[in-house]
Amino acid sequence: MPINRRIFLGAGLTTAAAFGSLPARERPGKPKPVYQMGSRRELFLDDFLVERTRGKLSFELHHPIAREQVIHHTDSWEGTSSSYHSVIQDGDTYRLYYRGFNFNLVNNQIRPTNKEVTCYAESRDGIHWVKPELGLFAHAGSKKNNIIWQGPGSHNFSPFLDQRPGCPANERFKAFGGVKTDGGMLLFSSADGIRWKQVHPKAVITRGAFDSANIGFWDPTIGKYRAYWRYFTAGITEANNWKPAGIRAIRTAVSDDLLTWKDEHDLAYTHSPKQQMYTNNILPYFRAPHILLGFPMRYVERGWSPSMRALPDLKQRKVRAAAHLRYGTAITETQIMASRDGVKFNRWNEAFLPPGIQRPDSWYYAHNDVAWNMVTTKSSLPGAPDELSFYASSGKWHGEGSKLTRHTLRQDGFVSVTSPYYGGELLTRPLTFKGSRLTVNFATSAAGTLKVEFQTPDGKPVKGFTLADADETFGDELDRTLTWRGSSDVSSLAGRPLRLRITLSDTDLYSIKFS
Repeated sequence: MPINRRIFLGAGLTTAAAFGSLPARERPGKPKPVYQMGSRRELFLDDFLVERTRGKLSFELHHPIAREQVIHHTDSWEGTSSSYHSVIQDGDTYRLYYRGFNFNLVNNQIRPTNKEVTCYAESRDGIHWVKPELGLFAHAGSKKNNIIWQGPGSHNFSPFLDQRPGCPANERFKAFGGVKTDGGMLLFSSADGIRWKQVHPKAVITRGAFDSANIGFWDPTIGKYRAYWRYFTAGITEANNWKPAGIRAIRTAVSDDLLTWKDEHDLAYTHSPKQQMYTNNILPYFRAPHILLGFPMRYVERGWSPSMRALPDLKQRKVRAAAHLRYGTAITETQIMASRDGVKFNRWNEAFLPPGIQRPDSWYYAHNDVAWNMVTTKSSLPGAPDELSFYASSGKWHGEGSKLTRHTLRQDGFVSVTSPYYGGELLTRPLTFKGSRLTVNFATSAAGTLKVEFQTPDGKPVKGFTLADADETFGDELDRTLTWRGSSDVSSLAGRPLRLRITLSDTDLYSIKFS
């Protein structure tokens, strides 16, 4: 089991500034304004909902658990550099897209053995995948393959399901693809996710580096499309030609029609050092779409050292380093970050998906880069709720071809507010809600417990909903309805500014929601 990372909150009044990875949205002691929560689900990826805590609470970052290898890119049009995966859950069909590409290291040089193509795989459960023979494009004189696109955009072809209300059925799939030599980000569309056409003859976003997976999606919270693409900080313009400089970074913009983009910004990070990020993998979280989650691949150049030489496959590491030092001494892993406006992100400095236990095909440049998007899959435990599945790469650079491994995580299970047995409590900012019941995604031990009290904004317990009225809640459930003296009805409190005082003992609290 992976080790979870905890950031402890000391006794007394505590704001997120005290524990680093979560940003302080207000100065210590300054109350936060009333939040119109409505019936939104709120997670604890930031301190937005939290005003103060008492006891030894922690915000605990959880990590996906590796399951099984689901894809091995061994076909001749695939190979060791098959990458930039995107996964889409389309009704009962799971769709996987990725770049097919292979190279060999010969005389200290990377030598491609095939052209870059975009490939497709399909599944009914997200676990067992097939590569259908589509007959669309020829490779080595045969169309018996799963290639869905080749040509401009194949380097980083990144599809998404267009969920804009009123989107025509024959354009319900969209994709971005393209690098600087293509002019930037090209736009594609498809009716079935398999047969694609280029929408516009020229790139729709032209200022950037683009040599990564550049993605887009419909954001239902703002009613616009968002795009996120590869950039370099301190980019400069000379004679209208953009030139990269600085560190690998991410840029964003919004659009009404996917053709005209405005409000460009470099992403900003609260209480986080400068880091090289190769991909972004940003998307609205489907259970709380007002929260944008990102899973960027952190790129760390470590150089030669005794520890570097102790990592797996030293001989092959030296071969890669002879072609370029970073191919042998850079290491990658996946982080997690969250945003409520699409520009300012709370980025956890600790790894969400670290390289893990040393083994062959691990601890190298491009290891553990995750596919864009997550899907829900059945648990291996009969009767347990569906889990989130992430797909991460390994096996690159050498051998038959890269591999894709499925990892699972509890729904909403990215970060929890956690208390040891001796307990702690959390007080929310003032909020208003819609609905008649309060549900929590939580897990206790057999001896653990959770209770919730409603308070007025000035801290007075609400009659009938005090801590003494609250029933002890224990168990492990995604949506447990809370009760006070046996009743779950909180409709009499709806629309009133109130606070929640949440007490925890040997408990993880992942999210809360009124409905």
